[in-house]
Amino acid sequence: MYKVWNFVTNYSLLLIIGAVLALIWANTDAQSYHAFVEYPLAENFFIGHPHMDEAGHVHRTLTLHYLFNDVLMAFFFAIAAKEVWEAVILKNGSLRGKKAATPLIATLGGMLGPIVVYLGLAMVLGSDTYDAVKNGWAVPTATDIAFSYLVGRIVFGAGHPAVRFLLLLAIADDAAGLVILAIFYPTGELAVQWLLLSIAAAVLVFVLANWLPRKLDAGKEVRPTSTWVRQSLSYWPYLIAACISWYGFMRAGIHPALGLLPIVPTIPHADRAFGLFADAEQHLSDLLNDIEHKLKTPVEIILFFFGLLNAGVEFNAIGDPTWLVLGGLLIGKPVGILIMGALAAHVFRLGLPAGMRTIDLLVIGCVAAIGFTVSLFIASVAFDADTMLGSTPVQAAAKMGALFSFAAAIISIVAGKLCRVQKQSA
Repeated sequence: MYKVWNFVTNYSLLLIIGAVLALIWANTDAQSYHAFVEYPLAENFFIGHPHMDEAGHVHRTLTLHYLFNDVLMAFFFAIAAKEVWEAVILKNGSLRGKKAATPLIATLGGMLGPIVVYLGLAMVLGSDTYDAVKNGWAVPTATDIAFSYLVGRIVFGAGHPAVRFLLLLAIADDAAGLVILAIFYPTGELAVQWLLLSIAAAVLVFVLANWLPRKLDAGKEVRPTSTWVRQSLSYWPYLIAACISWYGFMRAGIHPALGLLPIVPTIPHADRAFGLFADAEQHLSDLLNDIEHKLKTPVEIILFFFGLLNAGVEFNAIGDPTWLVLGGLLIGKPVGILIMGALAAHVFRLGLPAGMRTIDLLVIGCVAAIGFTVSLFIASVAFDADTMLGSTPVQAAAKMGALFSFAAAIISIVAGKLCRVQKQSA
């Protein structure tokens, strides 16, 4: 079993602290909390929330919320993309070949199930509810890899094959979530031509800082050009390209937190994968892993502020969107993963990992129902903060559903007992 503990504790502890502080603050002094979240750092800036003046000119205001959600969270998504990229393309990658087929098909069920339950229940509640909440169909599709892993270890034990299956499912889920964010939740009117800027930045940095040095070093054992580029330029060409790519995404109307994704595949990487967030990666000297390690502390701080700026929901905001998100996660996830996982294993004859039973898919689905981080993020972009359903603010209510998804931890432990899961140590 690959060790993910350090990744989970590093990236989750400050996030939890930030979320708890946000809940306390928002429910004791909501006015000061929201003033803090939307605190303007710069008016008429070149990046930020767009707004139009009376003359029809667009101005941008850089707020604290925009800085962390739209700018700095790009580094978190880049790290997630790095793990997905290596799992897909590298030798021994976790998402390569037949071994990944059943988890990938189960992932599809874990996304379709919540969508069907969320929209189906919304229809039952009436057209007004459906119209108000329909844009949030992706909120319950997310799986929080960190917290799901923690609960998975408690339910199955660190050595159970279901934990590895859960990790593959969660990574694939996050990858699909990135695609959903890019396609279905634009931040403005799409201006696809600006994506050419991102593509050009990725191509240019790959050619000049990666491909060309290797080409010039062909047949040279010492690799002088590549060594000079690595030692003298380090990650700076990729950081510059990342900034350009981020700006291209912002101007294109695609959520800019995804703006670093085109740059990740251009960075020199290891020639094999050791597993999702494996400890062995600490000893790799390739630039991609080196950058990830340098980002560790900054991303921890970013996630603290993400939790602080997004989880501040007042308890009186609980409403229909809360229960719809919870229904999608707590019902749709387990049922979808069980049905599609069983279909892949037995009908398509792709099988399950040795030592794993079909009923374990149901328990995995319960664990994967913890949405939290990505669900909070999607809720913040799916709904405007001022959208109301009666007297209930839809965005806040949906976020409350994402926070309440921690109930899946208790449900998972109970499900594990009822399904007679045999815990296995590492």
